[in-house]
Amino acid sequence: MPFVKEKFHIEEETLAFLYVMSALNYTQGQAQRHIAKGRLLINGESMTYTGAMIRGEVEMVFFRPKGKGIRPTFQTKDFMLFEKPSGTLVHPNTMATPYSMLDEVRNTAGDNANSTHRIDMETSGLLLASKHKKAETLLKGAFESRSIKKSYLAWVDGKLTEPFSSTERIKVNKEGYEVSKHKVFIAEDGKASHTDFVPLEYDETLDATLLACYPHTGRTHQIRVHLFHVKHPILGDPIYGATYAASNDYLDMTQSEEERLIQHGAPRLMLHAQSLTFTYGNKFHIESREDFRAQKRLIYAPEKRVFNRS
Repeated sequence: MPFVKEKFHIEEETLAFLYVMSALNYTQGQAQRHIAKGRLLINGESMTYTGAMIRGEVEMVFFRPKGKGIRPTFQTKDFMLFEKPSGTLVHPNTMATPYSMLDEVRNTAGDNANSTHRIDMETSGLLLASKHKKAETLLKGAFESRSIKKSYLAWVDGKLTEPFSSTERIKVNKEGYEVSKHKVFIAEDGKASHTDFVPLEYDETLDATLLACYPHTGRTHQIRVHLFHVKHPILGDPIYGATYAASNDYLDMTQSEEERLIQHGAPRLMLHAQSLTFTYGNKFHIESREDFRAQKRLIYAPEKRVFNRS
């Protein structure tokens, strides 16, 4: 379990954040964030006021990475790149999350290392992580300013032969999920979005096309919803292209492996973070080493799969 709890005894009354700084060798900012996240406990209850005075028995929860041996495929003194497997979170959702890529990042480069962007749990591919706080700030800023260029590969339902673009505006679903489990949807009053798509291969037996995807904006689920909108959903997508009932079963974790294949077309989201192009002192263009084309072996036969394209 990455998050562990340990007891500490404080002889003399002291400021909470000063004690955390001393006990865990944190900076002031790190100590204050640690307390604000509820990771300092008094009598079993989280306290979040960083300026509180504390004394006696306290408990602290902190992250201790426990990796599975995934090593960076490329690294410098400032950053590293990992191949994230499908089904693995980038960051733990809660303190009960048993494993995430943060375990590998911190296990490789220490407590100040961190991932610099997010990838959906079911998406595989390149994850860029910093080795120290300065690199984290610079790389996160580069993602936010869109100066880091990304490309993805996706196996989608149906035949596509010509390059195309989608500039449909995307809006976050804030009305609840009673009708649709979609996190975002296409709407005229949504935020500007732009993705270019280039067909690379069509497999007639599977009725599936491999697309190169180039997002120019960074909206939530952008590639997924753009492809659903043109009625070529990504195979294995449990949300976009699925019925409400099938999506609900997936989210409730009551869906069988067979139903996952029938309702979504593959046992995982067939989307892969393929490349990153950015400047950090030097210019870097890094491609995933995974053979995502070969992942088409996971795709269910077209006559057996069911989609909701409406």
